[in-house]
Amino acid sequence: MTILLFLLVVSLIIAALGLAAFLWSLRTGQYDDLDGAANRILFDDD
Repeated sequence: MTILLFLLVVSLIIAALGLAAFLWSLRTGQYDDLDGAANRILFDDD
């Protein structure tokens, strides 16, 4: 029974870290320009 509690705590910590990383990426603007890279590959800058 103790191992189940340990695994529950570990999984909650990992989930919290994943949520924190996702919220950090939202705040720093990682998802602002989703189409830019897709369009940039089609056109030359020459």
